[in-house]
Order: sequence, then C-alpha cells, then structure tokens
Amino acid sequence: MAEALRVILLVALAAAALTTAALVLAWWMEPVRRMRRALLKSLGVIPEAEALSPAEGRAAGLDFDGAQIAVLWNRGASGLVYAFEEIDGGEIIVDGHVVARVRRGETRKSLDILAPDAEQVVLRLMFGDARHPEFELALWDATLPVQTSSPGEALRLGRRWLSHLEALLKG
Repeated sequence: MAEALRVILLVALAAAALTTAALVLAWWMEPVRRMRRALLKSLGVIPEAEALSPAEGRAAGLDFDGAQIAVLWNRGASGLVYAFEEIDGGEIIVDGHVVARVRRGETRKSLDILAPDAEQVVLRLMFGDARHPEFELALWDATLPVQTSSPGEALRLGRRWLSHLEALLKG
C-alpha cells in the first residue's frame, strides 16, 4: 500500500514538473517575447522604439545611442541591421494608399487622415540597400493578430516612427 502511494506521488510530481516545464517553454517561445529577444540580440541593447508584427514574424527596432535600426523577419531568424545613414525614409500605408511619408531630401507628407475602419495599416521603411531596399511591417491588420489593438493606435505608432525617422534624416 505504501509503495503504491509512493508511485502515485512520484507520477503526480513528474506530471506537475512536466506541466510547469511546458508552461515555461510556452511563455519563453511566445511570439512577442521571441521577437523582442531577437531585437535585443540584433541591436545589442533594448530598442528605444519598436514595432512588432508577431503574426507576420516581423519586427523593427531603433537604437538611438548606437545609431542603428534592425529589421527582422522569419520570426526573428533573419534580419538586417542598418546604420542611420542607410535609412532613406518611411511611409504609412492604409489599405494600399500611402497616407504619410518622410524621405531623405524631401518635405514630409504629414498624416492628415483618421481611418477608424481601416483593414490594414503598414509601416514601410526604405533603405539605401540594393538587395533589401524596403521593409514592410503590418501595424494593424483586421485578419491577423498584431501589436496594436485598433487602426487608430496603429496610425499613432506609425506617426511616432515617422517622427523618429524625420529627426534622424535631418540630423
């Protein structure tokens, strides 16, 4: 009887340990955490500005002190790090239409619309790189889970990114 109780307790303890390990692994591999770890690894520091699209497996982060921007795809397994001098500009695209833009050597096209019913809000970053001249990241997509909870929040995040880019391009 005591031996059977000991076996039952050991099985219960093993099941609890496996469950805990599975929960910790699921937490560690959660897409947003994984993308943030990949940005940290790429930049070497926690990004001061970030945009994540876990469903697409894409992310972008800015490191102002290191003067670099990282763009990641393929769930953070692939990516590039650019110096600020390599940034050509950025755009906010709402449902396929460019609604705001900042480019090196051009005046800024300010975001002057609100799109509460937008199906998709995309941030496009442009670089002086022939192989990878642009990088697109969904800030809002009605069909995918993304970082933002509404088109308005996505537009605010996109506007902040364009403000950062404009400051970098002027500096």
